[in-house]
Amino acid sequence: MVVNRSALPAYPRSPGWSMPRRNFLKTGIGALSVPLLAGCGVGSVEPIERASPRLTARPGLPSLTIAPGLNELGLRNQRDGMLYVPESYTPDVAMPLFVGLHGASGRGEDWASYYARAEERGMVFLAPDSRGVTWDLMTGASGGIDVAFIDEALAHVFDRVRIDPDRIALGGFSDGASYCLSIGLSNGDLFSNLAAYSPGFFTPLEPLVGRPKIYVSHGTQDGVLSVTYTRGTIVPVLQGAGYDVIYEEFSGGHSVPAAITEQALDWFLADEAPTV
Repeated sequence: MVVNRSALPAYPRSPGWSMPRRNFLKTGIGALSVPLLAGCGVGSVEPIERASPRLTARPGLPSLTIAPGLNELGLRNQRDGMLYVPESYTPDVAMPLFVGLHGASGRGEDWASYYARAEERGMVFLAPDSRGVTWDLMTGASGGIDVAFIDEALAHVFDRVRIDPDRIALGGFSDGASYCLSIGLSNGDLFSNLAAYSPGFFTPLEPLVGRPKIYVSHGTQDGVLSVTYTRGTIVPVLQGAGYDVIYEEFSGGHSVPAAITEQALDWFLADEAPTV
């Protein structure tokens, strides 16, 4: 299913995109890096066009094997990524997959707390590294180099692990949350669920495909990316475009509390609204 493109607004590139993130946040633009066009409501303009955000890797019967437990992807010498396959994995049963995108200056290993959760919940967990200090959309790069690497990482997983095609989630924290929403809406035929923890913005990229379910969380005392923009713009825009969105605020700063993580995973794996 292709989403009605007129239902989502296009965001102008902020001057902050060309700045290092540290300087960008000092400008005070931060969480408003892609505001709605003044005077334009939802449905008035279309998503912007960039290098294709489409991912081509798809799950199937794996032709290779991999040892259960924690594995480095081994795709790059620098800035690679991590893959966790639970000990309970067997090629006879397709498992759900959660893909986690780190925040600025982060690495896939920042998601270490998810390894035990993947083991407990019987899901596969993939955490790729961005090619640079953060994801390409945040730096203004137009080559789609992070989309290409995520696609390569997914193909690597699908070649080695049997994944349930109906239960694949893309999640992210901070810059990773913004990137999750931005490319996730273009790959709703691959991702059943999107989990955005403390996003700063999203930029709907052409084309918009499918109707992934969306979970968004944000701390009310976040001093890095304002909860106000998530609450007042990101969530209403997504809901106005017809997406199924669960929004959860918590008392805290720029973080992902354990309770939020558990709630989001309950929602993803049960494919229903979590108990709040």
